[in-house]
Amino acid sequence: MLNENIKSLRKSNGLSQEELAIKLNVVRQTISKWEKGLSVPDSDMLISLSEVLETSVSVLLGETVDEPKPDDLKVISEKLEVINLQLAKRKTTRRKIFHLGFISLCALIVIIFAVLFVLNSPYLGWDYSKPETAVMGVGFHALEWLFVRAAPVVLIGAIAGAVLTREKK
Repeated sequence: MLNENIKSLRKSNGLSQEELAIKLNVVRQTISKWEKGLSVPDSDMLISLSEVLETSVSVLLGETVDEPKPDDLKVISEKLEVINLQLAKRKTTRRKIFHLGFISLCALIVIIFAVLFVLNSPYLGWDYSKPETAVMGVGFHALEWLFVRAAPVVLIGAIAGAVLTREKK
């Protein structure tokens, strides 16, 4: 019992027989004899041994000490499965947000084109002899010109993005 406890506590503390012997000021062969049950430490040595192994003398003498075992493969695989599910959920949520963003951008571009078509550039009929209307008319014309040139490219990109981020079944 004592020999098994010494051996398992030494190993759980990550000590070799040589390292434990140095800490106790004995030779390695003494540690080996204790672990094989060929001899036993005296009472003073038991106290020193319990201090070095960070345990009580009663544990050394009587209680069985189980070596700590690394996590079971099953426990690790369950943890990994939970992490993978969380990552998959995050990826799905991110994809849905991008998909809805692309669809919204397409709808916005189509709505702006429809509004511009219905209004038929009303600023063209303004009186440009007044400085205020001239500046606003030029500004509206520049915005419309820029939109009409850039919107088709953005619309094609948004459609491609919506198609690429759709949910695959």
